[in-house]
Amino acid sequence: MSHRRCRYCLQLFQPSRYHPHQLVCSRPDCQRQRRREYHRRKLHTDPEYHQVCRDSQQKWRCRHPDYSRQYRQSHPKSVERNRQAQRQRDRKRHLRNLVKNNLAFDLKHSAAEVWLLGPQAENLAKNNLAFSQVLILPTVRLSPAAAAGS
Repeated sequence: MSHRRCRYCLQLFQPSRYHPHQLVCSRPDCQRQRRREYHRRKLHTDPEYHQVCRDSQQKWRCRHPDYSRQYRQSHPKSVERNRQAQRQRDRKRHLRNLVKNNLAFDLKHSAAEVWLLGPQAENLAKNNLAFSQVLILPTVRLSPAAAAGS
């Protein structure tokens, strides 16, 4: 029987004689990743499977009502990380919901130059919010001594 290369770890392995079309080696990490991909694909393509998973999660939460509170109490770093991520999502949602995004910031009183970078910047019309990251670069003034030395 010929050897194959695992699609995850890229190591050579010999497929099982009971599963000659095996594509993934038997290492636990590779098998875990294979099952994870199957689960995600099945959730997207099978509505009944998605509903069964959702019902299962809901039943578990009903059987363990205090789990979330206890987890948050015992994992303060996770709570803070989630809080920061939620603030970021809230800011993005707020900016997306503005009617005229050029009213979000008063850029006229800034001494810095503002550059909108990215592929979406050329399509902006009455809108300062780009789908790319906005970089604000302050003007750097050289001291007279540094300017004379160059």
